[in-house]
Amino acid sequence: MFEAISRTSASTAVFDQISARVLSGELAPGDDLPSERRLAEAFGVSRPAIREAIQKLSQAGLVEVRQGDATSVRDYRAHAGPELLPQLLLGAGESGLPQVSVALSVVEARQLVGTEVAALAAARTTGQQAARVRAAADALAADSADAVELQYRALHFWDAVVDTADSIAFRLIFNSLRRAYEPMITVLAAALEAEVSNSQAYLDLAEAIANADAEQARERARSLLMAGTTSLTAVLNSIKDAR
Repeated sequence: MFEAISRTSASTAVFDQISARVLSGELAPGDDLPSERRLAEAFGVSRPAIREAIQKLSQAGLVEVRQGDATSVRDYRAHAGPELLPQLLLGAGESGLPQVSVALSVVEARQLVGTEVAALAAARTTGQQAARVRAAADALAADSADAVELQYRALHFWDAVVDTADSIAFRLIFNSLRRAYEPMITVLAAALEAEVSNSQAYLDLAEAIANADAEQARERARSLLMAGTTSLTAVLNSIKDAR
């Protein structure tokens, strides 16, 4: 069931293997994991490494550790956080459908979170923060760049907007969404070109934030992101239908 570990960080490698089986459904909610001793033998690592991996799995909401009883798999949908999105996106089963389903949910979250973050940024902006957002928008319009480079500049822009919103919850959500999105940047370049090449839309949003106009920032962010949302959803649905 498991493969011997050859990587430097044994506990991380154990975590990766077990979490992949939980997220794929191979280990279902309610299933008991083997004992520490049996896991150590299966992976070829020490029991402390297994113990550390189990702790990480518990913190991630993937297993439940009960004192004096077996460690059991939890329903990650009910207990895990957004930090699992990258692993869900890249570690799905052979059919590819789970990846597409997760990608669609990331696109939805991107649209909803982006609009509200922009409104909050406008409500909380200062002159220095507004200048940073404007500079990031200017960079998108500065010179010619390919679609991949423009996506990175757009991420830099949204980094500035999220920082201006000054919300740790939105910051952590954004970090998770970004980690899920970045591995696909090259693949999605064409689908997002219409959005990231619309430099005027970024400048308009930066202006709304600088003017502390939350409602206008929300609407401009929604309009800006909708181009990518529509294109990405169409591409992902076509992949899903083809499979």
